Amino acid sequence: MGVWDFIQDQVLGMRWLSELIGRSLSLSGLDINGRMGGSIQFFIYDILKITVLLCFLIFAISYIQSYFPPERSKRILGRFHGIGANIISALLGTVTPFCSCSSIPLFIGFTSSGLPLGVTFSFLISSPMVDLGSLVLLMSIFGAKVAIIYVIVGLVIAVIGGTIIEKLHMEKYVESFIFSAGGVDIESPNLTRRERVIYVKEQVTGTFKKVFPYILVGVGIGAIIHNWIPGNWIQMVLGSNNPLGVVLATFVGVPMYADIFGTIPVAEALLAKGAQLGTILSFMMAVTTLSLPSIIMLRKAVKPKLLTLFIAICTIGIIIVGYLFNVFQIFLI
Repeated sequence: MGVWDFIQDQVLGMRWLSELIGRSLSLSGLDINGRMGGSIQFFIYDILKITVLLCFLIFAISYIQSYFPPERSKRILGRFHGIGANIISALLGTVTPFCSCSSIPLFIGFTSSGLPLGVTFSFLISSPMVDLGSLVLLMSIFGAKVAIIYVIVGLVIAVIGGTIIEKLHMEKYVESFIFSAGGVDIESPNLTRRERVIYVKEQVTGTFKKVFPYILVGVGIGAIIHNWIPGNWIQMVLGSNNPLGVVLATFVGVPMYADIFGTIPVAEALLAKGAQLGTILSFMMAVTTLSLPSIIMLRKAVKPKLLTLFIAICTIGIIIVGYLFNVFQIFLI
């Protein structure tokens, strides 16, 4: 086993933990090869694995975030123009909140402070879709190649989407109170290392409490898919025999509300049952980027025409990405 294989399987994937839980359950009398025992093993293993990775990721990303509060982020974005600003905005979205609902207030703040609308939409698209947490978690299941390409295509969608909105001059479709609110220019205090650690601990606790219920639901659904739903059913609906699998997965994901941590166990179970890679990633992108609660929140800030354009850009981009991953799946996994 190479060094990277060891990192992916034993560090990120924590296969040793799965084996340990399996042996422990077997010693207690459970048949881990049966449906019930297998479900329990899957549930305990994924809860522990995602919890450990989640806390580590929140700690690391929050420490990075402590150097990029909204005021500083706004100043950084203000230095760039054209497509370069969209690229920087999309990249900035990777180190900001973990779900679309928490990124919308930042989007409103950036827009009200006078940043170009297309730039703020690039941020809004990338923030929930391609945060750094998704990179590590996707590596733990699909491998580094898939994870890196996923992040790259997510950034491309964010840049293209923001650029389209910028070129169409959609400012008149932003609710007037957003522009009249004005920006708040507050100089960021220079935090000490101890203050940053305190901030990070608060972020870990607060974010974990918020997302853990979705992890429980996601792992529960994953356990059911993994051990109770026949593989041929999954392959029939989301496999290569259904050319509309990507479209179906995208539209099923839209009304749901979760973040990358809640969708990972579902994706893991679907992959094991024979669903196509691009179809799974389309589902994940739709859930994290176009959840119904986030769309409702965004409607408070923008008018229907701009909201419809945003949804259309994201949906079309997600579907195209899904089909591309399906076509090249043989080279990626």
